[in-house]
Amino acid sequence: MNKKNAPTMKDVAREAGVALGTVSKVINGLPVGDAYKEKVEAAIKALDYEVNTYARGLKTQKSNLIALIIPNTTNPFFAAFTDHIEGALYKRGLKLLLCCADGIPEKEVSCLSMATQNKVDGVIALTYSDIGKYIGKDLPIVVFDRFFENHVIPRVASDNYAGACLAIEKLLEFGCRHPVYVRFHSVFPGESDKRKDGYLYACSKHGLEPDYLDMLDNEDLSVQMKDFLYKHKKADNTLTFDGVFAHTDYHGYMFAKLLRQEGYRVPEDVQIIGFDGIHKFGNEDDELFVSSICQPVRQLAEKCVEILLAEDRSALPSLTLLPVKYQYGGTTIR
Repeated sequence: MNKKNAPTMKDVAREAGVALGTVSKVINGLPVGDAYKEKVEAAIKALDYEVNTYARGLKTQKSNLIALIIPNTTNPFFAAFTDHIEGALYKRGLKLLLCCADGIPEKEVSCLSMATQNKVDGVIALTYSDIGKYIGKDLPIVVFDRFFENHVIPRVASDNYAGACLAIEKLLEFGCRHPVYVRFHSVFPGESDKRKDGYLYACSKHGLEPDYLDMLDNEDLSVQMKDFLYKHKKADNTLTFDGVFAHTDYHGYMFAKLLRQEGYRVPEDVQIIGFDGIHKFGNEDDELFVSSICQPVRQLAEKCVEILLAEDRSALPSLTLLPVKYQYGGTTIR
C-alpha cells in the first residue's frame, strides 16, 4: 500500500469495530479492556497499520527516544553496556539514539545538543568530561560512573572500592606476596578512581608496601608498562612482584601479553586480576579475557533506565552502587 492509501486510525477503528478513542488508547499504551485491545491489535496487523510516531510525539510531548552517549563501541565493555541499555529500553517500548563521542569533550557537548534537538525523553551518559552544565533542568539524565559538578544528576556505578579490595584479597589468597597496581585513567574524575583507593586500603590492611603504575590515558601504554616491568626486574631476572591488579581487563590483558613476551609465565610466575568482566565473544557464558572483578553490566544498564524513567525524580539517590564479584579467567591459579 502506498503512502497516499496508507490506513488511518479511523480505518483501524472501523476494522476492529471500536471507537476511535479506543484505538488511540491502545496505540498510546493506555489501559483498555483485554477484548478491545485484542481487536485493535488484530486490526492493526490485518491493515498493516503503522503508527505515526512523529505526530504522536507532537501530541503527547514524548518521542519515546532515549539518547546514550558513550566513548565508542569498540571497547567490549561499552559495547555490552550499549546492548543491555537498548534491550532495557526495548522492553519498555522505547528506542535508542546512540552517540559515540570518542571521549572528546566538544563532541560530547555536540551529541548532547543533537539529542536535545531530536526531542529525546532522556539521556544516559558515559562521558569523559563534565557536560552537566549543558543539561537543561527539564531533561532527565543519568550518568554512569563519571562525576558531574551538577549534583542533582543521579549517578550509577559498580562498587569500585570494594572491588579493588576484593582483587587484592584474592591475589593474597592465591599465594601472592607483593601485588602491584597498574592504572591508566582519564583526567576527568569518576567512580572508577576508587579502585586505587581500594588498593591502597588493602595494602595498609595487610601491611603491604603500595607499588603501582599510575598514568593518564596515553598512546604509549605498552611502553609505560615495559618501563615499569624493567624497573622491577632483579639481577637474576626474577620480578619483585608476583601479582598484578589491573585497573581494567584491557590493562590486565596487555600486561599479561607483555609478561609472556618477556619470558614470564602467567599465572605461574605472576597472577593478574583485571576489572570489568569482559567476555571473549560478548556472551556472559563465554570465557573472560583475564581473571576479573566483574561489573554487573546488565543490571547496571537496567538501573540506569529505571532511574531515568522514574516519575518522581525528587527522591532519586545521588549515587547508586551495585555489587561486583570475582570470576576466574585464566590469569590466576583459580
